[in-house]
Amino acid sequence: MDNFLDPSLIPQQTTLFTVWLLGVSLGLTACTATCLPFMGTWVLGRGGTQLQVLRDTGLFAAGRILAYTLLGAVAAAAGTWLSQAMRGGTGHLVIGFASIAAGVWLLRAAKPHSPCGVAKSAGSTPPLLLGFSLSLTPCAPLASLLAVCAAAGSIKLGMANGVAFGLGAALTPLLILLPLINFFGKNLRDNQKWITRWIGWGAASVLIALGLRRIFLVL
Repeated sequence: MDNFLDPSLIPQQTTLFTVWLLGVSLGLTACTATCLPFMGTWVLGRGGTQLQVLRDTGLFAAGRILAYTLLGAVAAAAGTWLSQAMRGGTGHLVIGFASIAAGVWLLRAAKPHSPCGVAKSAGSTPPLLLGFSLSLTPCAPLASLLAVCAAAGSIKLGMANGVAFGLGAALTPLLILLPLINFFGKNLRDNQKWITRWIGWGAASVLIALGLRRIFLVL
């Protein structure tokens, strides 16, 4: 984005509540459009229970909060350098590799003789990685967060701002949409058993394609 480093994005006075509201503005708008193709495809392809969907959604939110916390700390320590690095396409690369990893996981899980124990234990990793990586998407709210953290001059305050922003961004329509997508996928599988494997392979292919597209944006 051309305005990713726009100085006008820096609020004159900021509080943790203001930063939280900034995160809410992201979670209720751009986050849904950006994240739904990735997480929606993951949920549909995995075909878990509603409890698993809620856990995956929680891990996705945790990944976002962790990412914003680290970004806040780095921005407070390094100033505008982080904004420059992210503008260069680093975020797209991380998103791309995380999406490909999620797609590969689905392909392995769809194999008839794949070890169930390994699949279940590793299943929590992709939503956490997707949440972390998708937080690196350049956008105006994130630019404002980095500007606030860079101006704070304190790593602890930068981390606090990152946590507040992440908690706000966690309030997203995905909390409702992902269980609905899983319910839709369950109905397809229950009515047509043969389609289960095809859904898994199709979702894996979509995630890998989305990941490659992100990587090609940088190359």
